[in-house]
Amino acid sequence: MRKFLFWMLSALVFASAPAMAQPYPSRPVTLIVPYAAGGSVDVVARVVADKLGEKLGQNVVIENVAGAGGITGTQRAARAAPDGYTLLFSVESTMAIAKLVQPHVVQYDSQKDFVPISLIGTSPLILVGKNNLPASNTAELMALLRANPGKYSYASSGVGTSLQVAGEMINVEGDVHMVHVSYRVGSQIITDLMGNQIDLAVLPLVMALPTYRSGNIKVFGITEPERSAFAPDVPSLAEQPELKNVNMTVWYGLFTPAQVDPAIVDRIYQALAAALREPQMQAKLAEVNLRIVGNSPPEFAKFLDNEINKFGAVVKAANIKAE
Repeated sequence: MRKFLFWMLSALVFASAPAMAQPYPSRPVTLIVPYAAGGSVDVVARVVADKLGEKLGQNVVIENVAGAGGITGTQRAARAAPDGYTLLFSVESTMAIAKLVQPHVVQYDSQKDFVPISLIGTSPLILVGKNNLPASNTAELMALLRANPGKYSYASSGVGTSLQVAGEMINVEGDVHMVHVSYRVGSQIITDLMGNQIDLAVLPLVMALPTYRSGNIKVFGITEPERSAFAPDVPSLAEQPELKNVNMTVWYGLFTPAQVDPAIVDRIYQALAAALREPQMQAKLAEVNLRIVGNSPPEFAKFLDNEINKFGAVVKAANIKAE
């Protein structure tokens, strides 16, 4: 009987050994995108997913889980099994701003519930204005706003978005008072700027450049400290002394749920780093004005901490609250 039990136990161990030894990944990986298909985040995510899948040797399947400005999908990712087979592709508004503005709604903590894998890239925002605004450069605009507090408005894509935070950062740093006007559709902002129905707006660089190049709106500057390689003729707002601390970018990053095996995190990071070195991928990301970063998990974690602290100061100073 003992011999029979010994052989049965040996057979079970032998049968389970291949499964235990399977290298990661041994099946397709799900990449949750907490925004609708076809949007800017989804477009970048699909470029990344294709190349990441090639480097991992498995399909990376996009799952769009839209809702509540990215909160719904992010919360689902936070509850996923920490096995490396569910990843999150997310941005600054969801991972660094949402909880600051909606603390009673957001049920995840981006610093505790996720492991940052890599900051994929960044893209600046840009401050633009209607053509008949009586200011031609940032210095003139600051003087105009300072002389007329509360008279001029700026549009963004909504309360608590990175666009609004950038606008309020300009208000705080420049000691001016632009009135925020919330829009739901970015294209409508441009239409209203061209129709002189709104004074100013903070928009993604990639969205505003074509309209600026056509001469239909004014551009005052980008929200990064240095000029962008994608629009070197456009000044940085930080070139104006009182706005030297304005630093706001749209960014895209890859995360896993917390408690994932560090070896799996490193496997994903190495695959992503290799993907970001591919010229084809670099060209596709350049099309959406994305500057590739590709930093390591510890570097990305430090970056995320700094972003939350920076945005927290602006949210508090401007008293930004969700509608």
